[in-house]
Amino acid sequence: MRFEHLGFAPNFVDYETAWAYQREVHAAVVAGDLPDTTLLLEHSAVYTAGKRTEDRQRPVDGTPVIEVDRGGLITWHGPGQLVGYPIVFLRAVPIDVVAHVRRLEEVMIRTCADFGVAVERVDGRSGVWVRSDERGGDRKLGAIGVRVSRRVTMHGFALNCDADLSWADNIIACGIEDAGVSSLTREAGRTITVPEVLPHAEKHLIDVLG
Repeated sequence: MRFEHLGFAPNFVDYETAWAYQREVHAAVVAGDLPDTTLLLEHSAVYTAGKRTEDRQRPVDGTPVIEVDRGGLITWHGPGQLVGYPIVFLRAVPIDVVAHVRRLEEVMIRTCADFGVAVERVDGRSGVWVRSDERGGDRKLGAIGVRVSRRVTMHGFALNCDADLSWADNIIACGIEDAGVSSLTREAGRTITVPEVLPHAEKHLIDVLG
């Protein structure tokens, strides 16, 4: 696994700039000119919408949304959130996109565990979650949206480290109306930053994705 750091605070990465670069790296991996590569970064604040996003899930104040060719619904990227775009060749035949999603979930589960935060999968919902407890209902810490073209993946995961969670007040995040969002910082009760999380995520990406 090869890593590229595209930018972190204060040098946040514009979403469309990163998306264009993803396509370049994807083409190189498809052609065999690059090995499996994960792009890691923090985005400038932005809402992005997968193909199945409904109008009622979009920002209530008319904030612009970037339409994206990934799975999943509407979500947010921005400061305090570690974003990873694994651009990897899927060797299994037939291609199993769900298995790839489960591997990305495993990366986030292991990363959160390193900081004493227990997250898990929820049947029928992608990403990783803290289950309902005395502090509130089910809460999503990490989101996933992927695309596969010519056996090589694009897009990936977003893990809330110390992000401002008020972004979720403006949309129906990931199309889920009966649950909330959270972060490592909120769940651990101390500030956990993207730079702290980064080496842990890289280790688990190597272990899980190879």
